[in-house]
Amino acid sequence: MTNSTRQTLVTNQALNEVLRRTESTTVPTHWLFAPHSLLLASGTLLGMRTPIGKLAHDAGLSALLWAAIISLGVVMMLLPTQLTKRGLRLPGTGVVRYTMISSLISFVLPNVLLFTVIPRVGAGYTGLMFALSPVFTLLFASLFGMKTPGRLGLAGIAIGVVGALVVSLTRGINPQGPDLAWLLAAAAIPVVLAIGNVYRSRWWPDGALPNSLAFWGHLFAVGVFLVIIAATGQEFSVASVASAKTLIAIQMVISGLNFPLFYRLQRDGGPVLLSQIGYVSAAVSLIVATVFLGERYALSTWLGAGIIGVGIIATVMAQRLEPQVPVEQKEGAMK
Repeated sequence: MTNSTRQTLVTNQALNEVLRRTESTTVPTHWLFAPHSLLLASGTLLGMRTPIGKLAHDAGLSALLWAAIISLGVVMMLLPTQLTKRGLRLPGTGVVRYTMISSLISFVLPNVLLFTVIPRVGAGYTGLMFALSPVFTLLFASLFGMKTPGRLGLAGIAIGVVGALVVSLTRGINPQGPDLAWLLAAAAIPVVLAIGNVYRSRWWPDGALPNSLAFWGHLFAVGVFLVIIAATGQEFSVASVASAKTLIAIQMVISGLNFPLFYRLQRDGGPVLLSQIGYVSAAVSLIVATVFLGERYALSTWLGAGIIGVGIIATVMAQRLEPQVPVEQKEGAMK
């Protein structure tokens, strides 16, 4: 083999490596797959979870069981594509480590905290904590030197926080005055969510695809939830599950559609944009609960939802107008 042939092979290998790396990190040009479109779509699907979850609770399903069902929906919806494209091959150690850590800090721990503190501090106060997730995500992303929004994007975050605070406050806070320990446990929710948002971007496995990470992450989450349910001795009625089969099917489909978009938004939009998904879901939940469940909210609550809407508009405009810099793939990312 001549030197020129060797150089050509090396060059081609280098180009192929660059293409392989950029395949999973380049933002698509079509507007349907742009980060702001993914934010609106994933946030809308996520917003449907709260009203459906309320109906499931009324049907007698426990919160932890419902969390397991949500993750199971992702696994079942993605299983055919995983079988077709990958033959359900076990992932490498880097992906296994990533999915285990990201599942624990992104799905399991937040849900356990959520279901534990709501009865003690109230849904309103817990909502206040969720509203702070973008702020902590922005802080952690800045510390790691990751992509952060410009002025318009920061304004969208600030406006969204104000709107979320208004919605949460008007929906009530537990008047019993919970103990400090429970308040601190609730305050841990936005910190854990922010850590998860940053971790999933900062240590995204090299070359991994969103659907694959969503599948393995939620498969691990299902196992953890079932272990917790068994360890805590929770029982559930087969009759309750059977009576809620339609709700379960709907939620599994919604979850299966949502989390592939969620992971793609994580990859293409970065942790700060992803953290604002809660603003979209909060507004959608209010609308769905009002239209389909007959719930009624005070005018001040709708004012807060309107403020959230303004924040979302600012965020979408920022994504379209401000220059977007790909998330920095720092040295030391998992292989």
